[in-house]
Amino acid sequence: MEPATVLIISVCAGVIAITIASIYTSFGPPSKQLSDPFEDHED
Repeated sequence: MEPATVLIISVCAGVIAITIASIYTSFGPPSKQLSDPFEDHED
């Protein structure tokens, strides 16, 4: 395999992994621990 192909596949895999982790953190079970800063500071 050419080095450019390996680099492209690695970058794509990294972007996909970060996207999946972000979606899991935002909408999965860990989202119950997140707080809304706008609700914390009611005026």
